[in-house]
Formats: sequence, structure tokens, C-alpha cells
Amino acid sequence: MKINTWFGVLGIGRTGEVLESELFSKDIRELARRSIALQENMQDIPPAGFDLKAAAIECRFVESSAEYYSLLHEVTLEAAKLQVSGALTPDQRIIQAVEALDDINETTNSLSERLFEWYGGYFPESGLNGEALALFIAKYGSRENIGSEDPLYSKARNSMGAKLEAADEILLKSFSESVCSLYERKRQIEAYIQDSMGSIAPNLNLIAGPMLGARLISIAGSLEKLANFPSSTIQVIGASRALFKHLRARAPSPKHGIIYSHPLINTAPWWVRGKIARALAAKLSLAARIDFYSGEKDASLVEKLETKVQQIRASNPKPPQKKQDSGVKPKKKRRK
Repeated sequence: MKINTWFGVLGIGRTGEVLESELFSKDIRELARRSIALQENMQDIPPAGFDLKAAAIECRFVESSAEYYSLLHEVTLEAAKLQVSGALTPDQRIIQAVEALDDINETTNSLSERLFEWYGGYFPESGLNGEALALFIAKYGSRENIGSEDPLYSKARNSMGAKLEAADEILLKSFSESVCSLYERKRQIEAYIQDSMGSIAPNLNLIAGPMLGARLISIAGSLEKLANFPSSTIQVIGASRALFKHLRARAPSPKHGIIYSHPLINTAPWWVRGKIARALAAKLSLAARIDFYSGEKDASLVEKLETKVQQIRASNPKPPQKKQDSGVKPKKKRRK
């Protein structure tokens, strides 16, 4: 009878004696991986009551009990580290990237607004903001350093802004360089999300685009959870406030959530956006399931979606007419 152990494959007799052994090397990481695989497969494991320590000593894998327990301790710790590091799945990495992108966007917007207000006192006629302003300040600093080849040269010479002192110029240039680095990190994370979505969720990436698809996975919590969502849930993901308001105060139900950013919806006439949102959500649900269970790219999903959207638009060329009031007021009940 052969059994699998964390240190090797053993052939044992009826009484539990070791007849033959195929021992593994004492590489801690390799032993940890084999131990994890043994826990997952649970095939040909030692019978209940089998003494692994005695078997390891008998087949000369270790020389003593102290060496066995010391090696087992190291292998157990390494296996725990491998399991923790492996818990961060590819879709979880996308979620972390999306959340990091949101943090960077919030920080960048706040710092860019502060930089605009700060530098506006020295050169209010620049007309720049955001990354363009940060790059401008990092390059020139004071408006007096602008060369004649720059389009803002004449405005800088006739500016009514205050004079920028040397100490303030150094501080502003350093601040603007930090803002520029945040914009660069933002582009790097966006590129990472685009590359990751193409390999992890190709169909979702094809229909929703990388950023919207990644945000759907982020809100759902994982690609598996998104694949298990019905299309009606995907349709209103991100519209939790409007949904709760509908449930509590009898407000109109939301027609779409974050999928409104999809061009098929936000460029459509207002009276067909709900129908298009339902069609899009149905295809997104199907795409997420294909990505999770098979991962094979299906280009026909986009064609079917576009055909469905064209049919919706053709069937609803004009907005619905409002119901006209009859003009007859309801009779009031007489009080007795």
C-alpha cells in the first residue's frame, strides 16, 4: 500500500512498517507546496493512527524527533505564507487597483484645485488647470521665466498677478512636481487595469470596456460574485441610494447604475435608456459568467448587443406621449 506524506511517498506493509520510500528533497518551499497539494487532493493519505514521525526516522528522512519537528515547523510556516500570498487572486488585484485609482483621483483633484488657487494669485490669466497647470509650473515656475516661444508669453508679460518670490517659487515647483507624479501614477494604474482585464475578463472587457468592467468587479467584490448576479442586479449596480429611496419612499425605480457611463446608454435618447440598460446588463451578466467559468472570448456578444440596441431604437423612434388630463375634477365627499 502506497501513501502520500508531506516528506515523500511511502510503501507500507499491513502492520505499518515502511517497505519502500521515495523521499523528497529538504527544500522548505517545495515541501510546503507538496503539503498544500496533499491537503487539497486528499488522495492516498496515511490511515488514522499512522505515526509519520516514526516513519520519517525509519526511512532516514530525518535523524531524530527534534529534527522532524523542527523541519515540520518550518514547512508549516512556509505553507501558511504561500496560502496567504495565493489568496490575492487576479480579480482581487484588479479590485485593489480600482480602489487605488479612486484614492489617487480624489487626492489629485484636491491637490490640483489647491495648486490652481495658489498659483492663480501670481498668474490668473494662464487659463490652465489640472495636469496642464502642474506641468507648466514645474517647467517655468514664475511667469517671468516663460520664453517668447510659449503661447502664454504675452499674457505673462502683461499679467496683473503678484510677483512670485524665490522661496515661494521653489515650494510651488516642488508641489507641482508631486501633482505631476500623481497623474503619472494614475496613468500607470489605468494601463495595468486595461492589461489585466484583457486577460482575466476578456468578454467583460469587450462589452463594458476595461474601466467599467473593472469597476463592476470591484463593486461586486469578485468576478465570481459578479457572475452569480442576475442581470437586474448588474443593471442597478452603483445606484444604491436611488434604489433604497425607491424601496422606502416609493420613488421611481432606478433604470441604471454605473453602466450609464457606457456609450450605448449615455448617447441614447432618454426614453430608450432603460430598455438599452436592460439589454446591456443581460449581456454583461452573460459575459461575466463566460469569463469566470471558461475564460474563452466570444466576439459574437458585441454583435448581438448592437443588433438588440438597434432594434430598441427602431421600435422607439419618438418619446412616449404624456397622458392628458381629462379636466374633470374628482367630486369631494360631503361631510355628514
